[in-house]
Amino acid sequence: MSDKGKAIFVLVIFLAVAAFPFLYNRAASSASPKIELNTPVIDAMRVKQCILPKEKMRHDHMQLLNRWRDEVVRDGQREFGEIDGVKYEKSLQKTCLHCHSNKAEFCDRCHTYASVSVYCWDCHLAPKENKP
Repeated sequence: MSDKGKAIFVLVIFLAVAAFPFLYNRAASSASPKIELNTPVIDAMRVKQCILPKEKMRHDHMQLLNRWRDEVVRDGQREFGEIDGVKYEKSLQKTCLHCHSNKAEFCDRCHTYASVSVYCWDCHLAPKENKP
């Protein structure tokens, strides 16, 4: 093998090793966790809808919760608004976890999948889940 051939071989091996983590993560990210939404409160809803559209909640829920925290704690603004005649508070436990009462299934599964460490439970009491 000439020096040029060795250099190309080493370069190909280097690129394969360097690209492996990116290719592996891309393949692994295609299998997102399946989330079960069949809580008793959601099942009883006539129209199943969240306070915001599903995609917006998936993408921006942490920013929403941080904004709520600041508005409630610093400004005393507790009302979120009214949707279809139902008033909602800016509250993790009274609004979000009222419907999504399956914390282990709903919250923890996605946060574990995304390797996100949440600090909600530093201040809030973790909900006790009802076992069927």
